[in-house]
Amino acid sequence: MPKTEHWQWYVEQFGPTELHHHAIEETFFAGRTAFQEVAVIRTAAFGKMLVLDGDTQSSQADEKIYHESLVHPALAAIDDRRNVLILGGGEGATLREVLRRPDVVRATMVDIDGDVVELSKRYLPEWSAGAFEDPRARVVVGDALQFLRDDRDSYGAIVSDLTEPLEDSPSNPLFCDAAFADIKRRLVPAGVYVLQASTAGFHNMALHAKMSRTLRRHYRFVRSFYAHVPAFDNDWAFLACSDAVDVAAVPRERIEDYVAGLRGESYFYDAETHVRLFSLPLYLRRELQKDGDVF
Repeated sequence: MPKTEHWQWYVEQFGPTELHHHAIEETFFAGRTAFQEVAVIRTAAFGKMLVLDGDTQSSQADEKIYHESLVHPALAAIDDRRNVLILGGGEGATLREVLRRPDVVRATMVDIDGDVVELSKRYLPEWSAGAFEDPRARVVVGDALQFLRDDRDSYGAIVSDLTEPLEDSPSNPLFCDAAFADIKRRLVPAGVYVLQASTAGFHNMALHAKMSRTLRRHYRFVRSFYAHVPAFDNDWAFLACSDAVDVAAVPRERIEDYVAGLRGESYFYDAETHVRLFSLPLYLRRELQKDGDVF
């Protein structure tokens, strides 16, 4: 094993008392866009990695765990997949997963940071795997909040791959009752809104619970689910929201049919994994039942 002094390190700070170190083999880009700090690096353990404002967004080794979990439970649950909206997702991997379903007629992706999109095309083409060139893809560089206000289309699924709603994040304005109402107006009656929803570890699940409590004011069904993402060094949570569909209760046979219709080979998600995603530990279920802060 090489000695630590031979490496440069990317240090991700999870909290005041918690750090995660990644040994860097190569830096492809490091700089600032109009909206955020961006780095594209290659790490010894996880391969290439996108970092925004000091936080890992995805890694080459395990991004499919995150992106398949974000997209497919929601799409498996709905009947109308013709029109799908993606908020954020600059790497193009969420777009890639949506377009694996041949019954998707159009996938619209709205990301505020066009520089991240272009950097991802240049340095992380494995993430999008040709999705940006798919004729069904519509990529809009702009403010997702403004897009939702101006848009008049309806979507069977809205997939939010935005950064966490921290105070200094460009996605923060999209986590409020007004924005959630705009999102719901764009859904078809039997549609699903699914979003990445922070961490689910026993020591850092408070933000996820806050997001869940807020969305329960807007939807009949708000289901938490999570997957362990090694590059995040954490259990990463998601929320599936609908007035008509309980994504946690989708029958196994339906998921098997859905997965069989996907183009390409899946890495993580299938009917058995679906059950695992929604099988929450007791401590998380208790936290979600508590009263507390909302957005």
